[in-house]
Amino acid sequence: MNDAAEPVDEALMLAYAAGDATAFEQLYARHRGPLYRFLLRQVREPALADEFFQDVWQRVIAAREGWKPEAAFGAWLFRIAHNRLGDHWRAQQHRPPAPVDADERAARVPDPDTPERQLSEFEQRRRLQLALAELPDDQRVVLQLRLEQELTLEEIGEITGVGRETVKSRLRYAMDKLRARLSE
Repeated sequence: MNDAAEPVDEALMLAYAAGDATAFEQLYARHRGPLYRFLLRQVREPALADEFFQDVWQRVIAAREGWKPEAAFGAWLFRIAHNRLGDHWRAQQHRPPAPVDADERAARVPDPDTPERQLSEFEQRRRLQLALAELPDDQRVVLQLRLEQELTLEEIGEITGVGRETVKSRLRYAMDKLRARLSE
Protein backbone atom coordinates (compact mmCIF):
# COMPACT_ATOMS: atom_id res chain seq x y z
CA MET A 1 0.00 0.00 0.00
CA ASN A 2 1.54 3.30 -1.06
CA ASP A 3 1.69 6.21 1.32
CA ALA A 4 -0.07 9.31 -0.01
CA ALA A 5 3.33 11.06 -0.30
CA GLU A 6 4.82 8.27 -2.41
CA PRO A 7 4.35 8.53 -6.16
CA VAL A 8 2.41 5.75 -7.87
CA ASP A 9 4.29 3.25 -10.00
CA GLU A 10 3.06 4.71 -13.27
CA ALA A 11 4.33 8.21 -12.33
CA LEU A 12 7.68 6.70 -11.37
CA MET A 13 7.94 4.87 -14.69
CA LEU A 14 7.14 8.05 -16.61
CA ALA A 15 9.77 9.90 -14.55
CA TYR A 16 12.27 7.14 -15.28
CA ALA A 17 11.47 7.31 -19.00
CA ALA A 18 12.24 11.03 -18.78
CA GLY A 19 15.67 10.27 -17.29
CA ASP A 20 15.09 10.12 -13.50
CA ALA A 21 17.24 7.19 -12.33
CA THR A 22 15.98 7.45 -8.74
CA ALA A 23 12.45 6.74 -10.00
CA PHE A 24 13.72 3.42 -11.38
CA GLU A 25 15.38 2.65 -8.03
CA GLN A 26 12.03 3.14 -6.28
CA LEU A 27 10.21 0.91 -8.77
CA TYR A 28 12.87 -1.75 -8.42
CA ALA A 29 12.73 -1.61 -4.62
CA ARG A 30 8.93 -1.99 -4.66
CA HIS A 31 8.74 -4.88 -7.11
CA ARG A 32 11.97 -6.87 -6.81
CA GLY A 33 10.79 -9.20 -4.00
CA PRO A 34 7.39 -10.13 -5.42
CA LEU A 35 8.81 -10.54 -8.93
CA TYR A 36 11.69 -12.73 -7.82
CA ARG A 37 9.42 -14.93 -5.67
CA PHE A 38 7.03 -15.37 -8.61
CA LEU A 39 9.87 -16.40 -10.93
CA LEU A 40 11.44 -18.73 -8.37
CA ARG A 41 8.13 -20.49 -7.73
CA GLN A 42 7.69 -21.02 -11.45
CA VAL A 43 11.15 -22.36 -12.34
CA ARG A 44 12.20 -23.80 -8.94
CA GLU A 45 15.88 -23.14 -9.64
CA PRO A 46 17.51 -20.06 -8.07
CA ALA A 47 20.07 -19.67 -10.87
CA LEU A 48 17.38 -19.75 -13.55
CA ALA A 49 15.13 -17.42 -11.53
CA ASP A 50 18.09 -15.01 -11.20
CA GLU A 51 18.61 -15.09 -14.96
CA PHE A 52 14.94 -14.40 -15.70
CA PHE A 53 14.80 -11.70 -13.00
CA GLN A 54 17.67 -9.84 -14.67
CA ASP A 55 16.15 -10.36 -18.10
CA VAL A 56 12.78 -8.93 -17.03
CA TRP A 57 14.40 -5.80 -15.57
CA GLN A 58 16.54 -5.41 -18.70
CA ARG A 59 13.37 -5.51 -20.76
CA VAL A 60 11.82 -2.84 -18.53
CA ILE A 61 14.90 -0.66 -19.04
CA ALA A 62 14.86 -1.22 -22.80
CA ALA A 63 11.15 -0.38 -23.06
CA ARG A 64 11.22 2.75 -20.86
CA GLU A 65 11.22 5.33 -23.63
CA GLY A 66 8.18 3.91 -25.38
CA TRP A 67 6.27 2.97 -22.21
CA LYS A 68 2.76 4.36 -21.89
CA PRO A 69 0.61 3.95 -18.77
CA GLU A 70 -2.05 1.90 -20.56
CA ALA A 71 -1.94 -0.70 -17.77
CA ALA A 72 -0.78 -0.71 -14.17
CA PHE A 73 3.01 -0.91 -13.98
CA GLY A 74 2.85 -4.05 -11.81
CA ALA A 75 0.61 -5.81 -14.30
CA TRP A 76 2.92 -4.79 -17.14
CA LEU A 77 5.98 -6.03 -15.22
CA PHE A 78 4.40 -9.40 -14.48
CA ARG A 79 3.22 -9.65 -18.09
CA ILE A 80 6.87 -9.36 -19.16
CA ALA A 81 7.80 -12.07 -16.62
CA HIS A 82 4.94 -14.31 -17.74
CA ASN A 83 5.95 -13.95 -21.39
CA ARG A 84 9.59 -14.67 -20.56
CA LEU A 85 8.57 -17.84 -18.72
CA GLY A 86 6.35 -18.84 -21.65
CA ASP A 87 9.31 -18.48 -24.01
CA HIS A 88 11.39 -20.64 -21.70
CA TRP A 89 8.78 -23.40 -21.37
CA ARG A 90 8.16 -23.48 -25.09
CA ALA A 91 11.89 -23.86 -25.63
CA GLN A 92 12.10 -26.61 -23.01
CA GLN A 93 8.84 -28.35 -24.00
CA HIS A 94 8.42 -29.48 -20.40
CA ARG A 95 8.37 -28.26 -16.83
CA PRO A 96 11.28 -29.66 -14.83
CA PRO A 97 10.45 -31.82 -11.82
CA ALA A 98 11.34 -30.74 -8.32
CA PRO A 99 14.97 -31.48 -7.40
CA VAL A 100 15.59 -35.09 -6.46
CA ASP A 101 16.85 -34.05 -3.04
CA ALA A 102 14.00 -31.59 -2.31
CA ASP A 103 12.78 -33.55 0.72
CA GLU A 104 16.32 -33.85 2.03
CA ARG A 105 16.91 -30.10 1.63
CA ALA A 106 13.65 -29.26 3.38
CA ALA A 107 14.45 -31.62 6.24
CA ARG A 108 17.78 -29.82 6.85
CA VAL A 109 16.10 -26.45 7.45
CA PRO A 110 16.37 -25.64 11.18
CA ASP A 111 13.09 -25.02 13.00
CA PRO A 112 12.75 -24.20 16.70
CA ASP A 113 9.33 -25.88 16.94
CA THR A 114 8.78 -29.32 18.37
CA PRO A 115 9.48 -32.22 16.05
CA GLU A 116 5.80 -33.16 16.00
CA ARG A 117 4.72 -29.65 15.03
CA GLN A 118 7.51 -29.40 12.52
CA LEU A 119 6.48 -32.65 10.88
CA SER A 120 2.83 -31.64 10.79
CA GLU A 121 3.57 -28.24 9.23
CA PHE A 122 6.06 -29.78 6.81
CA GLU A 123 3.50 -32.37 5.73
CA GLN A 124 0.87 -29.66 5.22
CA ARG A 125 3.25 -27.50 3.18
CA ARG A 126 4.43 -30.50 1.19
CA ARG A 127 0.85 -31.56 0.45
CA LEU A 128 0.05 -28.02 -0.68
CA GLN A 129 3.18 -27.87 -2.85
CA LEU A 130 2.33 -31.22 -4.43
CA ALA A 131 -1.26 -30.15 -5.01
CA LEU A 132 -0.07 -26.87 -6.60
CA ALA A 133 2.41 -28.76 -8.78
CA GLU A 134 -0.43 -30.96 -10.07
CA LEU A 135 -2.41 -27.96 -11.32
CA PRO A 136 -2.22 -27.12 -15.01
CA ASP A 137 0.22 -24.25 -15.65
CA ASP A 138 -2.49 -21.75 -16.60
CA GLN A 139 -4.39 -22.40 -13.35
CA ARG A 140 -1.27 -22.35 -11.16
CA VAL A 141 -0.09 -19.04 -12.63
CA VAL A 142 -3.39 -17.22 -12.08
CA LEU A 143 -3.66 -18.63 -8.56
CA GLN A 144 -0.16 -17.47 -7.64
CA LEU A 145 -0.66 -14.04 -9.16
CA ARG A 146 -3.92 -13.63 -7.23
CA LEU A 147 -2.83 -15.03 -3.86
CA GLU A 148 0.84 -14.12 -3.70
CA GLN A 149 0.93 -10.89 -5.69
CA GLU A 150 -2.63 -9.80 -4.77
CA LEU A 151 -3.32 -8.66 -8.33
CA THR A 152 -6.82 -7.94 -9.57
CA LEU A 153 -8.55 -10.21 -12.04
CA GLU A 154 -8.09 -7.54 -14.70
CA GLU A 155 -4.33 -7.27 -14.01
CA ILE A 156 -3.98 -11.04 -14.14
CA GLY A 157 -5.86 -11.03 -17.43
CA GLU A 158 -3.45 -8.42 -18.82
CA ILE A 159 -0.46 -10.48 -17.71
CA THR A 160 -1.72 -13.82 -19.01
CA GLY A 161 -3.41 -12.45 -22.12
CA VAL A 162 -6.88 -13.77 -21.32
CA GLY A 163 -10.17 -12.15 -20.35
CA ARG A 164 -11.41 -11.48 -16.85
CA GLU A 165 -13.98 -14.31 -17.00
CA THR A 166 -11.31 -16.79 -18.08
CA VAL A 167 -9.17 -15.70 -15.13
CA LYS A 168 -12.16 -16.21 -12.81
CA SER A 169 -12.86 -19.69 -14.13
CA ARG A 170 -9.19 -20.69 -13.93
CA LEU A 171 -9.07 -19.50 -10.31
CA ARG A 172 -12.29 -21.37 -9.49
CA TYR A 173 -11.04 -24.59 -11.09
CA ALA A 174 -7.67 -24.27 -9.36
CA MET A 175 -9.27 -23.74 -5.95
CA ASP A 176 -11.70 -26.64 -6.50
CA LYS A 177 -8.82 -28.94 -7.42
CA LEU A 178 -6.77 -27.83 -4.42
CA ARG A 179 -9.67 -28.33 -2.03
CA ALA A 180 -10.37 -31.79 -3.41
CA ARG A 181 -6.72 -32.80 -3.33
CA LEU A 182 -6.10 -31.49 0.19
CA SER A 183 -9.24 -33.11 1.61
CA GLU A 184 -8.08 -36.57 0.51
